[in-house]
Formats: sequence, structure tokens, C-alpha cells
Amino acid sequence: MPSPPHGAAAHIKTARGRPRSEGCHGAILGAVAELLRSEGYGALTIEAVARQAGVGKQTIYRWWRSRAEVVLEAYANHAASRVPVPDLGSLRADLEVFMVTAFNRLNDVSGPTMRGLMADAVLDPEFLVLMREVLIERRRGALREVLARGAQRGELDPAADGEVLIDLLFGALWHRLLLQHAALDAAFARQIVGVVLDGARARPGN
Repeated sequence: MPSPPHGAAAHIKTARGRPRSEGCHGAILGAVAELLRSEGYGALTIEAVARQAGVGKQTIYRWWRSRAEVVLEAYANHAASRVPVPDLGSLRADLEVFMVTAFNRLNDVSGPTMRGLMADAVLDPEFLVLMREVLIERRRGALREVLARGAQRGELDPAADGEVLIDLLFGALWHRLLLQHAALDAAFARQIVGVVLDGARARPGN
């Protein structure tokens, strides 16, 4: 069964203002997860979800505004969306674990799903706000925690802008995920971390 909704995921669940049957809710999210594995985001339709879950289309549309919203909630409740916050005592090691873990997840069914969600977010400003709240901000928050610990240990230049560092790290991730021109692999994760830290690490006298 899906975990209880949190943050904006709870907003998705309550925004339509109608009570849900938890059994139907779980069946729908389970159907979405199964269809993402078997068919992929591009081929997933509300009709197919309704058929797989054994509910009517109108039930889905009462609770979610679009295909993207129901997929977002299904993904947000899935283990693959959980964000690790490593604490190995070294900022470089923590960032490498964080990025390698993220890349590994995006190299399975999560990658096509995230590309599909981002494509819909570009065309739907309301959904973009929801996606930022449900997924993106959770990841940025986890990375803020990692950077804050590094700053406390004296590993970052005090003048370094944490939000810019986060944009650089995630920007590289999204660039390769969306364009697919090169691999999202551990070697690239370590390269990104190295380049970012070379520019932001604390230096003697700072």
C-alpha cells in the first residue's frame, strides 16, 4: 500500500475537495506503477489506468486533474522517490553518494518517468508548481542538508552560495537526463562533484 501522503502529495490528494475510497486510491496508484513498468510514461493513459485498477475514468478525474498528476503522486509514494541524505564525514564523499544514487535511479524506469513529467510541467504551469513542491524541493532540501554539514565542518568557502551549488549539481543531472547525449553514470557524478567543489571549497585564510 502507498505510504501516507506528505507535503504537496497531500495537496494532490485533497485539492479536488472530494473524499476518496482508500481501496480505490491504492488500486489506482498501483495500476499506474505497473503500467509505468510495462508500457512507459508516453503510452500510459487514464483509460488504461482505469481498466487496470477496475475503476471508472470519472473516479480518476474526480481526484486528479491530469495523467501527470496521478503519475506524480504514484511516483512520490514510491520507494524510488526517497532521497538519501548521506553523512560520511566528508562533503565530497556525501555529494558523490547523493549524485551516484540519483543517477542509478534515473537509469531505470524513473528516468523515462521523470522526462515525461518534466515535459508535461513545461506545458502546464500549475503542474510545474506541484512538481516542484512534491519532488524537486524535497531533493533540493536533502542537498541543502548535505552542504550545510560540509559548511559546518569548514569544507566550503563561507562566501559560496548554496543555492547556486545546488543548481549546478542538479542542472548537470537534468541536462543529461533530458538530452540523453551522454551517460548518467558514477564517473560523471564524481566529475560534477569535483568541478563544483573545486570552485567552492574553503581555502587557507578564508
